Amino acid sequence: MASVPSISYSITIRLDVPARGNAVSQLTHAVEEAGGIVTALDVTASGHERLRIDVTCAASDTEHAQRLTEALARVDGVTIGKVSDRTFLMHLGGKIEIQPKVPIRNRDDLSMIYTPGVARVCLALAENPSDARRLTIKRNTVAVVTDGSAVLGLGNLGAIPALPVMEGKAALFKRFAGIDAFPICLDTQDVDEIVRTVELIAPVFAGINLEDISAPRCFEIERRLRDSLDIPVFHDDQHGTAIVVLAALINALKVVGKTLPDVRIVLSGAGAAGMAILTVLLEAGAQHVVVGDKDGVIHGGREDLAAELVQVAERTNAEGRTGALRDVLAGADVFIGVSAPNILTGDDIATMAEGSIVFALANPVPEVDPLAASEHAAVVASGRSDAPNQINNVLAFPGVFRGLLDAASHSISIGMLIAAARALADVVTPDELNAAYIVPSVFHPDVASAVAAAVSKAVRDTGSSAAPDLAAASA
Repeated sequence: MASVPSISYSITIRLDVPARGNAVSQLTHAVEEAGGIVTALDVTASGHERLRIDVTCAASDTEHAQRLTEALARVDGVTIGKVSDRTFLMHLGGKIEIQPKVPIRNRDDLSMIYTPGVARVCLALAENPSDARRLTIKRNTVAVVTDGSAVLGLGNLGAIPALPVMEGKAALFKRFAGIDAFPICLDTQDVDEIVRTVELIAPVFAGINLEDISAPRCFEIERRLRDSLDIPVFHDDQHGTAIVVLAALINALKVVGKTLPDVRIVLSGAGAAGMAILTVLLEAGAQHVVVGDKDGVIHGGREDLAAELVQVAERTNAEGRTGALRDVLAGADVFIGVSAPNILTGDDIATMAEGSIVFALANPVPEVDPLAASEHAAVVASGRSDAPNQINNVLAFPGVFRGLLDAASHSISIGMLIAAARALADVVTPDELNAAYIVPSVFHPDVASAVAAAVSKAVRDTGSSAAPDLAAASA
């Protein structure tokens, strides 16, 4: 897929230019000729002979941003000043902070908030620890925990490079669900150390959001924490993705007039996200699923299958199909990719059934170019923000945790996730639903509240531990 300009590579270039009538048009033309997009142009100072202009433009990557700067420098009479990367500017000093919820104006306030008054609350909690949800931040606080082993699509970067992502996650929790989340980046990738560390910090939190932990270790970490803690543990890379995929598929099937039990689904990717998607699809009623990984189609006769893939073979591919991904894609109704970039072409999509659905979710480069896929598929979705139908976990995790926290849930089940997916799908009304709009915008005002209400109801209807265990089912 060809790179396109993105706000994530947005720069602001300060220029000193001659005060001539065509100065602005020359600058805009230079950026466009170099493949960039001007998003703002501000005159910040003016004189009789010179202007100071801040040009903000979107590039496709860091090297492209440098080429845009060089293109502007070549405009006659232009002098380049400061060049600012807007993404880095937004991260200066971090993206979150802690603010007190009560005023500290005088000695009386200090005496109640801190010593000696706080001692009374400490003693009350010693007598009734369950009151921590009522008397501390615990009721509204989530730990965003990572070991940095699978940061975005960047790989094993470690704890410190993972911190900007976890900060961003915490900011999204606050923005979309009013939840106070805190980044916990652990400087270890030992499963036992991770589990024990989270167990030790758990008293502060009402939920644990595991993030960017590589498979298969993430399965064991989640399972062990769910067994040992009395608060919900949610691996967003797995289950957040699964929720949004199911919601999008529910609506996409409505668009093409098909039903989940009847369609043939090809799932590419047997990592954390793939296994969670598979579990949720099967629980929601999918009957015909074939899974592929880098070694081809997963089936019972394949040699040297890892334990988790043996379970996949037992639960899928009832016809025992073999071969490569392309071999099973022909005639399929649905393709869901959470695997690797550019493994399919538009010609491959053309072999699918009429009214096909393609979710190419590898990020930032999908399994197949969405534009090429849309020439043959009826509905196409990706993880990209510059294409219709973005499958974005922000649609799920804030509302899921809001619902869990509001219901004081002790755990999370598959049923709760399916309830979240159905609620998310329902945010798109029948009048709005079409091939280019199967999931709502992340800024839709009803998303988090609808998902939260559905999850809270599921908790209260079934009890937080009554439904099948999610970690066991997806491992």
